[in-house]
Amino acid sequence: MLAIAIAIPSLLFILASTLGRKNPTPEKLIPYESGSATTGAQHVRLSVKFYLTAILFVVFDIEAVFLYPWAAQFRELGWFGLVEMLLFLLVLGVTLVYAWKKGALEWER
Repeated sequence: MLAIAIAIPSLLFILASTLGRKNPTPEKLIPYESGSATTGAQHVRLSVKFYLTAILFVVFDIEAVFLYPWAAQFRELGWFGLVEMLLFLLVLGVTLVYAWKKGALEWER
């Protein structure tokens, strides 16, 4: 299964890059950003807030990923599964409160 999952995208990528038409025009070669021409410096350093927000999003997105299978198997897991999930949610809740108190959820200050 893993070999097929690697082989098919690789094969399609190789076929597209070797057999596909290439017509690079000056307009196609300019940097593209959300449908408009880029302005300002090309190597602008992003704020630490941007990375912090991205990491918080990933952390709480992972929470949702773990909640779905737990909910699907809730009856089979019983009380042990309930206590484990409550502990997991408690840790994430403490993380959320900590980030909130530190101002990590405020974009502009």
